[in-house]
Amino acid sequence: DDASTDDSLDLINTIIGNDKRFKIFKNQQNSGVGITKSKLIELATGEICGFVDPDDAITPNALKSSIHFFKKDKNVVLTYSKYVRCDENLKQIDIPKNSMQVPNGDPFFFNCPVHMVHFVCFRKGIYEQTEKMDTEMKIAEDQDLYLKMYEKGKVKFIDEANYLYRTHSGGISQNENRPKSREYFAKVIFNAMKRRNLKTINGKTIPSEYTDSKKIYDLLAYQNSILYRIKKKLRIFGQQLFSEE
Repeated sequence: DDASTDDSLDLINTIIGNDKRFKIFKNQQNSGVGITKSKLIELATGEICGFVDPDDAITPNALKSSIHFFKKDKNVVLTYSKYVRCDENLKQIDIPKNSMQVPNGDPFFFNCPVHMVHFVCFRKGIYEQTEKMDTEMKIAEDQDLYLKMYEKGKVKFIDEANYLYRTHSGGISQNENRPKSREYFAKVIFNAMKRRNLKTINGKTIPSEYTDSKKIYDLLAYQNSILYRIKKKLRIFGQQLFSEE
């Protein structure tokens, strides 16, 4: 709990009761999503971690499906699924089609456009080998995590809608917050470029310092071309063809 001021913590305690499978931690002061999620990973005692945002939910099969692939392939460091877009009452609106398997081992992959989405689970042991989550991030902290994990091993798409995503005007990355979300995501991408020691992308020089999001997204514009998308699909098909079933 990030020092909430409503009765949500009391309600959660009532629901959990004496069930020892659940542990509750509370910040002394409101610290923001980046610090809170980073702290939760540190406090976690299990081998696999995953986040469900406060307004959302997961399906009964979500955890089982993720764990299946972690057990099946030790090289998988992160799993992700489809998600269900819901209204304020968690009633289904639709299932977005952007979730799909991405090519593994590509230094020019930045999850832009976004294909790796909720429900995400990852190996804590591998996470601890990364620079860890950027606690300064108020938005796009999840994308920061995904790209850092991507650099450490295989990511696996689960073709199931295992996450219920609640849409409303107050969401961090929704509606009026989208420009801020886009700006933070650009910073995440820039940091990944530097972390991977990239100097150029598609013949264009990567700036030495971050100035604005447009320069970053312009560098990746070529990835929206039909030819690039065809090549990407062929690469994914090849990886799936030669991977263990």
